[in-house]
Amino acid sequence: MTQQELSKLMTLLELQKQVLQLSIKERWHLVQSVLASIQQETLLSIPGTPTLEPLTDLDPRTQSLIGVIQLREENPTENYVDYLEDKYG
Repeated sequence: MTQQELSKLMTLLELQKQVLQLSIKERWHLVQSVLASIQQETLLSIPGTPTLEPLTDLDPRTQSLIGVIQLREENPTENYVDYLEDKYG
């Protein structure tokens, strides 16, 4: 491990110690902020993905859910057939 990597590891450990001294509410807010940042950077790094404006007016918990649910195209007829098969099959 290089000196730079060791120094970075020490900094991360120090940061972790400081974060653990925060209240639960403050830690949740921090986690949600970091997650939103990671999601934003991830979306920006995917080619062809439309740029999203930051949704800063949303509650942090709501912001943390952005990108969690993956919607798929649905076929209403197929869904209804599946429902009927489950119900009467």
